[in-house]
Amino acid sequence: MSWTAKNSAAAEIDRREKPYLTQAMRDTLTRELLPRYETMMACTLPALHMVQHAYGWVPPQAMTEIAQFLKLKPAEVLDTASFYEEYALTPQGRHRIAICRSVACEFCGHEKVTQAVKDALGIDVGETTDDGAFTLIELECLGSCGTAPAMLVDETLHENVRPERVARILDDARGDWTEPPAPAGGHPSPG
Repeated sequence: MSWTAKNSAAAEIDRREKPYLTQAMRDTLTRELLPRYETMMACTLPALHMVQHAYGWVPPQAMTEIAQFLKLKPAEVLDTASFYEEYALTPQGRHRIAICRSVACEFCGHEKVTQAVKDALGIDVGETTDDGAFTLIELECLGSCGTAPAMLVDETLHENVRPERVARILDDARGDWTEPPAPAGGHPSPG
């Protein structure tokens, strides 16, 4: 296997006029979060969470804005965001389906749950449905080993999931969505 180098320093970032890291987010970070952390870098995770919760993913522009705000190098924010599986670095569906693939979930049949989701949605792991409703991912651990297999739909944990329950879980998630479909690129923009 060989390593392929790419000129990341010359990469162009698509930018929009309106910042992703809004003034309200900056105010919350300054007032509520930064005082709780010893260093600015330690606030990287909460800042990434704020952006992801607002937009459904963390766009490259947002990472540069976080870096500037926290006085970090953009590469430090990208390294953090790309290290943790919970951060989406590409646009996601309105609902994010995460199947746990830890040892406990593997032992209890997570593969059958994943297959049931793939069959129900017609997508593979890492893909989004054509209507933008669902993105399917697998995560290393959801911290629910005692109730494996586990599945996370947005922020709702489903435990002891059996393949025959998957269709109902997905229907419930579809029913929770009351806004019109998002524009291309993910979730609707907040405020």
